Amino acid sequence: MATIINNPGSGSNGENNGGGAGMIIGIIVAIVIVALFVIYGLPAMRGTSNDATPNSTEINVPDSVDVNVDDNTGN
Repeated sequence: MATIINNPGSGSNGENNGGGAGMIIGIIVAIVIVALFVIYGLPAMRGTSNDATPNSTEINVPDSVDVNVDDNTGN
């Protein structure tokens, strides 16, 4: 009589050999994507910057400029 050895294939019988590592990595990737969206996406959609603007330059332009030049040469 012949001896039959039944070696099950890896993952073919429904066993979970990963230990949930794929799910943990997926959750971490999802958290990173949500955090990047909150940090960069929402301010870009609102049209504002996320950081305070202490380094911005403010330029004040007067409404009118007097361009009449007075030449005091005596002529």
